[in-house]
Amino acid sequence: MSAEFTLEKRGGERANEDGESRTADGRSAFRTAAGMTFTHNNSDTTQTTAPAKGFELRPKASHNGEIGGELLEISMGPQHPSTHGVFRMDVVLDGERVVQLKPIFGYLHRNHEKIAEGTTYLASIPYTDRLDYFCSLTNNWAYCLAVEKLAGLQVPERAEYIRIITAELTRLQNHACLGGFLLQDMGASGTPLMYAFREREKILDLFESLTGARMMCNYMRFGGCRCDLPAGWLEQSKRVVDDFPQFLDEFEALLNENEILMSRTQGVGVLPRALAVDASITGPMLRACGVNYDIRKVDKYGIYDRFQFRVPLGDHGDVYDRYMIRVLEMRESVKILQHALKDIPAGPIVDPKAKLRGFRPKPGEAYGRIEAPKGELGFYLISDGSPNPYRYRVRPPSFINLTILEDMCLGQHVADVVIILGSIDIVLGEVDR
Repeated sequence: MSAEFTLEKRGGERANEDGESRTADGRSAFRTAAGMTFTHNNSDTTQTTAPAKGFELRPKASHNGEIGGELLEISMGPQHPSTHGVFRMDVVLDGERVVQLKPIFGYLHRNHEKIAEGTTYLASIPYTDRLDYFCSLTNNWAYCLAVEKLAGLQVPERAEYIRIITAELTRLQNHACLGGFLLQDMGASGTPLMYAFREREKILDLFESLTGARMMCNYMRFGGCRCDLPAGWLEQSKRVVDDFPQFLDEFEALLNENEILMSRTQGVGVLPRALAVDASITGPMLRACGVNYDIRKVDKYGIYDRFQFRVPLGDHGDVYDRYMIRVLEMRESVKILQHALKDIPAGPIVDPKAKLRGFRPKPGEAYGRIEAPKGELGFYLISDGSPNPYRYRVRPPSFINLTILEDMCLGQHVADVVIILGSIDIVLGEVDR
């Protein structure tokens, strides 16, 4: 960063008319209070010389008393570990304060929506796994919900319970990892993230025994689920869910009142309530601003109306509130899971009218949405009666929530940018698609 400077003697007296101290060979030599040497030579080559004694370099003030200088533009990413994927930010700084920030997407674009328009409805389900690859089962559910509205399919009661169980387990592992990643971004290397991954591994073990895969599960089907629960799966799930509050107690005792976490997150990255609504922000980001909006309560999709759970709300909309909202949501998810695991009935797991081969819904359009762990995940489909959707469009929460990154970062320190980004909870698979 360059700026105008005036050279003064340490006693406050100006050096000479040119503000310089001449060395023996005629070059200008300036020395800062920190002992750094600045040399200037009118020739083509610049050489280092001994500092002029008794002088220091001070920023030159403008006529209104402000220190003049140039803005510094830096590029963060796309390989930076704290950008959570191949994502870049062009940040303009005045000193260490952010005055402009431009998020740059597209490094992971895989043509998801156009591929889906060129393949059958069923063949698109594995592609949805790879949107938010942390939450493949909720991705499956949102897509299947849109197709079921398009085709008029009814999901059996047992399959609805299985969907809710797998979705809330997905919410637990997503929010736990978000807490770990956020602390990692702050510099708390290792411990919080390993605590979170320890619990995530238990949940992924359940997914693997049910679907055959730990992350790319490909489990939901139109009108139900691909297969029934294996023997002993419910008992194993109950043990994981019953032990989860102990992990939350441990996690909160470690972090909630940690003075470093509080000083780095409280009052940082504030998102005003009006801006959150205007920008269509959803999920924990929106509820941290105090807006009571949860699609599980609003749409009551599936059988969520059978379960009693609260919607946690924040007061300030800062990074700390976004962290706490996710912690409180995990406790509510535990309540839903305990209820669902206790009440799940026997019965079929797929609508007998559902066709997997030769599936051709009637011409029409439908939009299916769910409360995914990161916010509203929606799929918009148009059918022309053919085996492929005429139009296929995804409404990904990571992408929408990322659009207000600059608003939250303006005026903040550059060191806080990665924390604010981490509190949004993005996965580049569904940002770029």
